[in-house]
Amino acid sequence: MDFGVVLQTDPPARDVVRLMTRAEERGFSYGWTFDSCVLWQEPFVIYSQILSATSAMTVGPMVTSPGTRDWSVLASLFATLNEMFGNRTVCGIGRGDSAHRVIGKSPSTLATVRDCMHTVKELAEGREALFGDTPVRIPWVRNGRLEMWMAGYGPKALKTAGEHADGFILQCADPAIARWTIGSVRDAARAAGRDPAGITICVAAPAYVGDDLPHQREQLRWFGGMVGNHVADLVARYGDAGPVPPELTEYITGRQGYDYAHHGRAGNPSTDFVPDEIVDRFCLLGPASAHVDRLQELAELGVDQFAGYLMHDQREQTLSAYGENVITKLAEPGGVPAKSGNRSRPIPGVAGGQIR
Repeated sequence: MDFGVVLQTDPPARDVVRLMTRAEERGFSYGWTFDSCVLWQEPFVIYSQILSATSAMTVGPMVTSPGTRDWSVLASLFATLNEMFGNRTVCGIGRGDSAHRVIGKSPSTLATVRDCMHTVKELAEGREALFGDTPVRIPWVRNGRLEMWMAGYGPKALKTAGEHADGFILQCADPAIARWTIGSVRDAARAAGRDPAGITICVAAPAYVGDDLPHQREQLRWFGGMVGNHVADLVARYGDAGPVPPELTEYITGRQGYDYAHHGRAGNPSTDFVPDEIVDRFCLLGPASAHVDRLQELAELGVDQFAGYLMHDQREQTLSAYGENVITKLAEPGGVPAKSGNRSRPIPGVAGGQIR
């Protein structure tokens, strides 16, 4: 299993770079950030500094969206970083939440996400893509590589990820939800003639190592509110008795709105409706041994990477605990099942392993 760390790009940016560098030293191979450049600083500027300060870490947004950046600019950003630092980026993408809503936009349609994934990947890897009726190619790209990992929860989003994405991001560490979503993505890939094992599976959720469970829950309750924004859209679309598992939908019955001024932050006042049970299911908390147990369970479901959000008051301590007592434990013989997929393996049935 690979490990990633997820940060917000709060100023000063040098602290983000420092934490990413420390994460790599502790065994984390992926560095992710939020991409909502009104609420936080512009991440692509900071990625250049992270890539310069680290030796092998792969960086990218968790997640960007089709509606806040011109697709040619987005592709050129990734291609430029890859040319400078050697194909060490990945694009996490979704329909858009905070980045859209704080500027008065609705989330993108799934068709738009699909088209954006295709266009950005083609351009960033040096191939031609159409902008309307205009063929476009970035002429200076040589041997570019960019994987598109799609985040989502609903049946149609999972189908789109299985049919078109290189990877799937589940922002929730509940094994029951992971089992359903991963199964749905793989079923869609299989139906589209793709190898389901070729799609990288990433689970992203807050991680907090410690013994004071009540305090940890209060620090991580924000995550249930963030997930609840997406779940509320699903309930509005499918209803309470729709195809989405009740493990994901039942807890939002007390939700009464959301203030993005506190998005993704400990102490978010819009998350009082999130019960302790949801925090325990959606997040990883408690001593290091509890994290190892949950990660082993997720690995058995086919999870290739765990990306831990560090929006709490013990970021550096959790990084150290993971390096000393979690990552090393799972790296021991028998510590984690063999991966079900390989990031670099082409997907049969999809020309050159690319999105078509």
